[in-house]
Amino acid sequence: MGENLYPVALVLVFVAVFVALESIYLWWNSTRGPEKRRMDRRLRMISAGGAVDSGEMSVLKRRLTSNGPAIERLMAALPRLSSLDRFLVQSGTDWTLPNFFTYSASFGALGLFGTLLVGRPMFIASLVALGLGSLPTVYLVYRRQKRLQHFERLLPEALDLIGRSLRAGHALPSALQMAGTEMPDPVGEEFRQTFDEINFGISAQDALQNLARRVPSTDLGFFVIAVLIQRESGGDLSEILANISGIIRERLKLFGKVRALSAEGRFSGVVLVLLPFATATLLYAIDPSYMSLLWTDPTGLAFLKGGVVFMIVGAFWMSRVVRIRV
Repeated sequence: MGENLYPVALVLVFVAVFVALESIYLWWNSTRGPEKRRMDRRLRMISAGGAVDSGEMSVLKRRLTSNGPAIERLMAALPRLSSLDRFLVQSGTDWTLPNFFTYSASFGALGLFGTLLVGRPMFIASLVALGLGSLPTVYLVYRRQKRLQHFERLLPEALDLIGRSLRAGHALPSALQMAGTEMPDPVGEEFRQTFDEINFGISAQDALQNLARRVPSTDLGFFVIAVLIQRESGGDLSEILANISGIIRERLKLFGKVRALSAEGRFSGVVLVLLPFATATLLYAIDPSYMSLLWTDPTGLAFLKGGVVFMIVGAFWMSRVVRIRV
């Protein structure tokens, strides 16, 4: 009897394992799969554009921040939530608001308790915690800046493509779709989102304004304003886009020349900022007791605090001096 049940048991075990693996795959695909990430990315871009009413925005915010009731209540209590969410979308990452706060708090706690465990005073630990806690923000600012620069470099080609499509007889939504299909990201991604909004029933004016909100680029703002004015007053939009594309290219050339001329000042600023840390590290390696007076003696702590403040002011001042807007 037992020998007859053995094959049946094997079949049941196989079915159970298969069902379990299939369930795990379906759960993973529905919560972490590429389609889920694509949908979340699209919803976040819509929320960054702001093309929904207050009720839909509230539901969307709850969806984007719902990693638990406690986190949801914390997100609801924080001010300027939509601006921070838009900043995350502009950086081009898949981070959500809970991810950002979790990473920042984790790095900050690691710096604070790690420094206290090695016997350093609370002031030094606070500085280390502040520095490590700001690393996610610095990373997002860097990603956002690089993404915007890449967008502005590709924008003239996208405007030329839209202008050629208009001259060939295509409507503006079709031209935007063509730019979204042919151009690489991030330009293609943003124009695809704009076409999808128009295709889903949002007016072209609102969709273009949402595009300008998602991408804080002056050049893109010129394009949006030109299209909106042309739709109200008429005119040859393809010629207007060709002129805007030429202006953007000339501005990028001038910006490259300015960066080349200001390279010496930017390098000097980096050297002046890093020189005190390098000198302090070298002196601490040679004579630790001599350098330890900075955080063990009250006078040394006062000098250290003053030095940090003046270094921050000097770094900000030098960054403003070598920063020339074109």
